[in-house]
Amino acid sequence: MFTYLKTAIQDACHIWASEMRQVVKDEGVLIFFILVPLAYPLLYSWIYNNEVVRDVPVCVVDDSHSSLSRQFVREADASPDVRVAYHAADMDEARSLVSRQLVKGIYYLPPDFATRLNRMEQATLSVYCDMSLMLTYKAIYQTAVAVTQQMNAGIQTQLSGHYTRREEQISARPLDFADISIFNPAGGYGNFILPGVLMLILQQTLVLGIGLSAGTARERNRYHDLMPIDTHYQGVFRVVGGKALCYFMIYAVMGAYLTLAVPRLFSFVALARWQDLLALMLPYTLACIFFGMIVSCLVRYRENVMLLMVFVSVPLLFLSGVSWPQSAIPGFWQGVSWLFPSTFGVRAFVRMNTMGATLDDVSLEYAALWAQVVVYLAATCLVYRHQILLARTHALERLDRVGRKLAVQEQIRKRKCAPSPLSKKGNSAE
Repeated sequence: MFTYLKTAIQDACHIWASEMRQVVKDEGVLIFFILVPLAYPLLYSWIYNNEVVRDVPVCVVDDSHSSLSRQFVREADASPDVRVAYHAADMDEARSLVSRQLVKGIYYLPPDFATRLNRMEQATLSVYCDMSLMLTYKAIYQTAVAVTQQMNAGIQTQLSGHYTRREEQISARPLDFADISIFNPAGGYGNFILPGVLMLILQQTLVLGIGLSAGTARERNRYHDLMPIDTHYQGVFRVVGGKALCYFMIYAVMGAYLTLAVPRLFSFVALARWQDLLALMLPYTLACIFFGMIVSCLVRYRENVMLLMVFVSVPLLFLSGVSWPQSAIPGFWQGVSWLFPSTFGVRAFVRMNTMGATLDDVSLEYAALWAQVVVYLAATCLVYRHQILLARTHALERLDRVGRKLAVQEQIRKRKCAPSPLSKKGNSAE
């Protein structure tokens, strides 16, 4: 037993060293394992580091030409989020400005805007936004809402008939409140989306790197087998353990960098304790590793894994429940999302890092990640056992063909060396 364990450990270490050398020598694997996790989060965080957009250009179509419509335009232009860049004569000219990307939205004030207000009737204001970028839509729409609310308060105080300014303030705003976004005081896009993207980057780059490594191994093998014919690759657990140890050592560093360093470099919300993050990242990294090893068995060529995993990156972000409400996702797609470690990893990390949750608060996601570790480990052992048996079968078939070929060559050689009957008769006559 001791000798068997010693041999198994030596074989696992040999496989680990071989896999580590392949990671260093393969430029594609090195890019996905090292360069992308290091550079892509920095680029993404730098783009959204401002959190909000300011002075979004808009166009105003003022068909009212009244003091109230001009008041709305002045207050909107004075806001920090919107800048009135153009005054259009009609909606056709305004649409032309939007199509040429000179403005990101339109404020349209109808001809009866001031008339209806003076008659104590409800007036309307139309807001048209370019929906290609959510941040500009948010700035244009929220500015219009804030300015109209302020104008409503002014009209209300004028009609209240109070004698003091304090009475007018109470009449316009009986219940005073402060509008602060929970867990996102700045109301920015970076704090909202970055934590989920970081966890998704970890999974996608890990699966891509493992898939590229498997594609390289198949392309170098004569029979396009994943497992080489080597005495070190004869046991399932030593193969899985050696490869998993290599990937885990690399992504232990990458995971710490993504979850601890990147949010603090750009001053994003980071409320999680490092002890809770360590406990969360352990099952998440293992689940991603075994999931990537299963996917790698389906990879025939290096390019296949990139076509597969890059395509599902955006759907996985939506299915995680970060950029789209989890309650609005149909039951079927929620079941599909449970197949990916990123679903539970993103949800747990966002709650811990952004909302200050503890490990007990995300116990459901934590248990689900450990369940994925067990299931994917068992599945990885099964598929790798199949790959080992397949490589052994191909090797035996090759040996059998070589043996038959050598036997045929030996028979031909014996026939050439054997004397013919005619030569024997000639010798006896002499």
